[in-house]
Amino acid sequence: MYAYSEFDETFVRNRVAQFRSQVERRVDGSLTEDEFKPLRLMNGLYLQLHAYMLRVAVPYGTLNSRQMNQLAYIADKWDKGYGHFTTRQNIQFNWPKLRDVPEILEALADVEMHAIQTSGNCIRNVTADHFSGAAADEIEDPRPTAELLRQWSTDHPEFQFLPRKFKIAITGAPNDRAVTKAHDIGLRMVRNEAGEPGYEVIVGGGLGRTPMVGKTMREFLPKADLLPYLEAILRVYNLNGRRDNKYKARIKILVHETGTDEIRALIEEAFIEQKKFFQAPPAALVEGLEAAFAPPLFDNTQSLAFDHAQNENAAFRSFVETNVAEHKNPAYGIVSVSLKPVGGTPGDATSDQMRVLAELALKYGHDELRVSHEQNIILPHVRKADIPAVYAALKEAGLGTANIGLLSDIIACPGMDYCALATARSIPIAQEIAVRFDELKLEREIGPLKIKISGCINACGHHHVGHIGILGLDKAGVENYQITLGGDGTETATIGERTGPGFAAEDLIPAIEAIIQTYLDIREAEDETFLQAYRRVGAAPFKAAIYKDETNARAA
Repeated sequence: MYAYSEFDETFVRNRVAQFRSQVERRVDGSLTEDEFKPLRLMNGLYLQLHAYMLRVAVPYGTLNSRQMNQLAYIADKWDKGYGHFTTRQNIQFNWPKLRDVPEILEALADVEMHAIQTSGNCIRNVTADHFSGAAADEIEDPRPTAELLRQWSTDHPEFQFLPRKFKIAITGAPNDRAVTKAHDIGLRMVRNEAGEPGYEVIVGGGLGRTPMVGKTMREFLPKADLLPYLEAILRVYNLNGRRDNKYKARIKILVHETGTDEIRALIEEAFIEQKKFFQAPPAALVEGLEAAFAPPLFDNTQSLAFDHAQNENAAFRSFVETNVAEHKNPAYGIVSVSLKPVGGTPGDATSDQMRVLAELALKYGHDELRVSHEQNIILPHVRKADIPAVYAALKEAGLGTANIGLLSDIIACPGMDYCALATARSIPIAQEIAVRFDELKLEREIGPLKIKISGCINACGHHHVGHIGILGLDKAGVENYQITLGGDGTETATIGERTGPGFAAEDLIPAIEAIIQTYLDIREAEDETFLQAYRRVGAAPFKAAIYKDETNARAA
């Protein structure tokens, strides 16, 4: 893992001291809320429905046990004993008191963490494939690149006041687990004909009220050209992005209104100019980053414990089927820990659960943890012989749910339970869906299915790229839920298609049931997934199923 340099340490401590002074002036009335707002947002502090919320950065989703234990300590000392892991691979604390925030930031700095650039019209936390450095299909670990981007973008003088927030994601594998095509910039590691690693550069993706799949600007960009090319993209956006309407200020709108070919030409022109005076990072820095993310010293000792446990324990076998992925080292597995127990709040973890995860990482996982964009926690390097013990500990802590990639592994934003922008609830809807299908005992028969729920048009729940997406809206003072189908956040990214009129909260679960039953009725084989079936037959049979009463009424 990357360790803070002396510069990092000094920079973060100075920001804490600066914000402490700003909080003191807000508390004594020297600063009004309007004056304080831009200052707190620069430090990840939001004002939500009921309290302040602090969003803590977890760069490219990577944590160690010491950091996870500190998050647990913060949850107990200054919050309500839990934290919420987000689709940006961050963690949010929903109940801090304003006076305590500088102390929280100081505690974060003690373990090389911060909340800088988790808000505002700047380059936000760079996200990455949560299997980075472990995945069997990986071309190269993308985290050294992600860390380089973090250092480049932090407090960058030109990019602190962009037209709108800006998000970058990177994956090192052909199978996209980072939703790169739904980001302002998506980077996919590829190889050219000579076998050299580089990047496919995708620009202009995004969700929200105008969802768009990003456009490829470069099919192959040499690694040495990455920073000047990204600077060229940001400069084109900073100069040409709209500032008259915040709903049209994202780079996706600029790409759409200008046209892919013209934007590409503008970027290439800016890139040529940028390279004339660009100073490449020192070789020692790049080599140091690569060394920081070197693979751990693996223990390849073989054992029959893993196979024996699968043969003897059906619950463990189910856990392995869904929650354990192939590792690049055959003696290891990648363990995904679900934060989606049936009836629970997606993404929430108690302080005690955080401590269990920290202990397991230290004892069995080479002291590494990852936050996934799907609001789960990953133990990326677990020896197969140790997975039975890890599972037993997870189960005891309420973390043994075997549902990764299945229906109840739902992404949901906080919705109206917390967010001041939300127009409908998300969390109760996710809970009701999970409980209902647990009652029906259909989850494993259904197979891989991604349901994503957003409580407003801002789409923090990524509903546009859900196989089944749910968007909660306010309709004349009543919560109303629109359904989209066929979305996909992988390398074959697609924006879901809206089925039609929305549903009242009490009618939503029956509509989801009708969609699922239609899928089970039309699939050609048991291994044909929901998304495959949808792409084969289209939306018509699903619409017919959920609007049948309306259709019958028209026919009558």
